[in-house]
Amino acid sequence: MSLELTPVQAVACCAPLAREPLSESDAEGIAPLLKALADPVRLRLMSLVASHQGGEACVCDLNDAFELSQPTISHHLKILHEAGLLDREKRGVWVYYRARTGALRNLAALIGGQAA
Repeated sequence: MSLELTPVQAVACCAPLAREPLSESDAEGIAPLLKALADPVRLRLMSLVASHQGGEACVCDLNDAFELSQPTISHHLKILHEAGLLDREKRGVWVYYRARTGALRNLAALIGGQAA
């Protein structure tokens, strides 16, 4: 029985790219995380949520930053959430998102880490 890691877990367990090559399975596990961030709208949304006052933002706080419909914004936020980059909490009719800063730190360490 093999244990399937989420993209966030896969990033957390890998040595920095500059230290040793990724295995094929690690690369396949991490790719969804990078794909989620590879879209310009999602990258901006990630930045907006992470930098928002209090570290969280409601969909209603994010709509005005884009010339996109609220359902489209929600779709992009769902992709970031499913990749493990955002946590979400429903409050009344709105959903609030918070960046998973640990996942971002692990991704930064994977990409930018120096060989020992």
